[in-house]
Amino acid sequence: MNKAELIDAIAASAGLTKADAKKALDSFIEATTDALKKGDRVALVGFGSFSVSHREARKGRNPQTGKDIMIPAKKVVKFKAGAELADVVK
Repeated sequence: MNKAELIDAIAASAGLTKADAKKALDSFIEATTDALKKGDRVALVGFGSFSVSHREARKGRNPQTGKDIMIPAKKVVKFKAGAELADVVK
């Protein structure tokens, strides 16, 4: 499912226009992004939670040349599914 299909599904399920559903989805994405930028955790009970984790610098290997390379440290976004979502997906 891509963003346009998700907007269509939200509009149909909530009885909204596609424009209103797009605004709602864009607002959710913006609010979630802003919270994660600050290092906050976004928890949606039953669905799951988004958080930011720090990944340390590490050694890697270039698969084409076989040479060792250093992979820099960075922050990564993690999603952990909630119990209800995990049960539905089983």
